[in-house]
Amino acid sequence: MSTRAEAAAPPGPASPIRLLQTTAFVSTLDRFAMPPLLVAIAADMGAPLSSVVQAAGVYFLVYGLSQPFWGVVSDRLGRVRTMRLTLLLAGVCTIASALTGSPAALGAARGLAGGFFGAAYPATLIYLGDTVPAAVRQRDIARLMVGVALGTALASVGAGALADVASWRVTFVITGVASLALAWALHRLPEPVQEQRAPSPLQSLALIGRSRIGLLVLCFAFTEGAVLLGALTFLPPAIESVGASAALAGAVTGIYGFSVLISSWAVGRLSQTWHPSRLIGGGAVAGAVACALMAISQQPVMGGVAVVLVGVAWTSMHSSLQTWATEVLPGARAVMVSFFAGSLFVGSAVCAVAVAGPAAAGDYTAVYAALAVLALPLGLAAAWARARWQRPAAPTSLG
Repeated sequence: MSTRAEAAAPPGPASPIRLLQTTAFVSTLDRFAMPPLLVAIAADMGAPLSSVVQAAGVYFLVYGLSQPFWGVVSDRLGRVRTMRLTLLLAGVCTIASALTGSPAALGAARGLAGGFFGAAYPATLIYLGDTVPAAVRQRDIARLMVGVALGTALASVGAGALADVASWRVTFVITGVASLALAWALHRLPEPVQEQRAPSPLQSLALIGRSRIGLLVLCFAFTEGAVLLGALTFLPPAIESVGASAALAGAVTGIYGFSVLISSWAVGRLSQTWHPSRLIGGGAVAGAVACALMAISQQPVMGGVAVVLVGVAWTSMHSSLQTWATEVLPGARAVMVSFFAGSLFVGSAVCAVAVAGPAAAGDYTAVYAALAVLALPLGLAAAWARARWQRPAAPTSLG
């Protein structure tokens, strides 16, 4: 499916990449706000930590499962219209999360918010896939991660600090209002114009189902979500388990954002000369070392070193896999990218549920040792497959 940016943009259009970065920022701000709040929420509600962890898992699960649906919707409704509608609804549900009084109600509200936020970041990737040539696309995807970095840093540091000085509920009010404001601001983003008819959902699904390499990329995304997002989700409670405050744990986690910010600049430059398989392999090694360090010790200093390495892993391996997802099936890009993002967060949700027991028992050594073991085969398999893959000369025909 070939598209181009719409020539007749609304009056006074802002830079598309800036608006896309802001969308990534707000979506990430909401997504990473909850991990630093897990202990505070459990204490405020008088509930076991495991039940609050599972509520966070609901967010990631619905976030992931909803994304293929939004990919289909964006083919019909448009990339920008889909982002605006879902950000509006996500803002309402996020504010509702601040009013809940039990883990079950919180899980329901966060699940709805995650379902709507699930459209935001994948839509920015699809937008870049529609409008940026493949040869330089990873550079712009790395630039998109600036928004991810800032959102992660602010959520990690700010959420924990707000929980200490005010209430965990304030964080969700802030992210909800930001989502509502962005839904309005995106009217300045030009809608890509489809020069070919969008494939039907069944055609897109059939194309993905027939593509062994496409299915393999989705498997890599699932495993990466378990390893990297799992490592980040449990970092704040792991640090708090050795006696650190929520604010300190959040501040340590916030280093991840600065790591991504710096690493995205480096990866953007390296992507012009390095083969993506090298970036994938190097990122996997960084992720494995980070998890191994956290398995050894959950002290804040060790957490700081580990989170820097997770940031390197995210920008190096994840941006390469994301770019691959935009290239592997051009004829079904929207649905493929949405399935990729969905697989990533379903992997994260499965990880959260699978290790909720050991985490509640404070056995973070076991949690991170398992993630470290999983990171190495992921890196080897993904780097080998990407080294063998050749970009299609033209969009795949749907017949």
